[in-house]
Amino acid sequence: MHFSQPETTSSGYPVMDRWKYYDIIHQRHSVMNPVNETKLERLYDLLELKPNARAIDIGCGKGEMLMRLAEKYDIKGLGIDKSPYCILEAQKLKRQRIPQANLKFLEMDGAQYKPETGEYSDLTMCIGATWIYGGYKNTVSALCGMTRAPGFVMVGEPLWRTNPPKEYLQSEGLSADSFDTHQGNVRTGESEGLRPVFTLVGSKEDWDRSEGLHWTSATEYAFAHPEDTDLEELLARDSKERESYLRWGRDTLGWAIYLFRKM
Repeated sequence: MHFSQPETTSSGYPVMDRWKYYDIIHQRHSVMNPVNETKLERLYDLLELKPNARAIDIGCGKGEMLMRLAEKYDIKGLGIDKSPYCILEAQKLKRQRIPQANLKFLEMDGAQYKPETGEYSDLTMCIGATWIYGGYKNTVSALCGMTRAPGFVMVGEPLWRTNPPKEYLQSEGLSADSFDTHQGNVRTGESEGLRPVFTLVGSKEDWDRSEGLHWTSATEYAFAHPEDTDLEELLARDSKERESYLRWGRDTLGWAIYLFRKM
């Protein structure tokens, strides 16, 4: 996971466009989070959505989860993301894979999206992008408000495996209350009146694969685009994040997807 954007480079060059950076390091990802996609299929199975069920994904990335659900259940869905790269990729993949699906992708700030009066969803999701609403609790609350009972609320969020070292917090621009424990994340959903029905917790191996794909993609881009003026910053950021992950993050930070039901 990546939490901060440096304001200047060590050489004083203009800051690299954040969405370009994330697009490059996620070239080999379909779901842009440290999740095992085989396990994710089991989560899809639990939903048992009816045809034409409505789903919304805030911070949808490349739209992979909505497309998988459309392939499996013939849902209608809306994906929202601030990244122009992600939205273009999601639209392209939809045309290639399921052109007939009732899916729409919008480039906008998800926090600014307001459903039409009375327009509720059967599944609302925000997977790894709770910063959109200013944190996990706010995200759960916002999604709950867009969900019709007995629909599902699904949120992907980091969790502390252990007490985070001060050096790690400083390196990532975090504080100890940036995230909660696994139990704390479940309780937050309960405090919003939701019933927890499943959690999918990522393993260290899932993190290793996700982070390793970042390193691979950054290196491949560097070889393919030696003329890019952003290359110095790209490689510097990739190196810093790799060191932080290997030194502290792998043993300190976990990841889970929380599935709740609105009663």
